[in-house]
Amino acid sequence: MARPRHRREHLSEMNVVPYIDVMLVLLVIFMITAPLLSQGVKVDLPKAASEPLKNEQREPVVVTVDAKGRYFLDIGDSKSKPIDDATLIKRVETVLRRHPETPVLVRGDKKADYGAVVAAMALLQQAGAGSVGLMTEMPESRRGK
Repeated sequence: MARPRHRREHLSEMNVVPYIDVMLVLLVIFMITAPLLSQGVKVDLPKAASEPLKNEQREPVVVTVDAKGRYFLDIGDSKSKPIDDATLIKRVETVLRRHPETPVLVRGDKKADYGAVVAAMALLQQAGAGSVGLMTEMPESRRGK
């Protein structure tokens, strides 16, 4: 007596349920971590090989933070007098309302507290600055080139 032959057929469908589970877990992780990553002050950091501002661009608004953490603004009569937070916001807001394309830069003393420089950038962002640049001096080794 001969046994009947049973052919085994290969399944051509792939089980995607484990992949869907992994995707859902990743989605939940990204939904939780995304708001945490977007906190802070948005700044455009200067690149090492950056070019100076072109002459046809508007004159930038420069906020200086001295070694004691005081703010100075290059707008108005009192360029050498320190200003408070509210005055800084009000003056920069006025300039940006008239000329929104005006670049905004922070010039911080290298001995200034890092927190004071970041606070200045946050105040500029409150005043409506879309991006804030940081001013630096060219290193001595590159000045001669």
